[in-house]
Amino acid sequence: MIDVNRAIATTAKTGKIQFGANSALKCAKTKKAKLIIFASNCPQKTREEIEYYCRLSKIPVSIYNGDSLDLGAVCGKPFEVSALSVREPGDSKILKIAEA
Repeated sequence: MIDVNRAIATTAKTGKIQFGANSALKCAKTKKAKLIIFASNCPQKTREEIEYYCRLSKIPVSIYNGDSLDLGAVCGKPFEVSALSVREPGDSKILKIAEA
């Protein structure tokens, strides 16, 4: 079993990620993300729109167990993160979240 918090933190340090629902939507439309992670309290309408483009682009989606404050804290950011796009995983095994 993969430790999601550790994988996200490692990706934030060694990989390339983008924060926010608008960035996630853009990455889903342009197929530039390898994985998109939503906070549990991401607005339903926003999540459905991004998930639609993820299905078209065959980008895996994961829902983080914590809220947007928790997701921001795991990334080492002092702000809320409703969604994040993993563009490069870096040294982490974050892409295994999608397989589970």
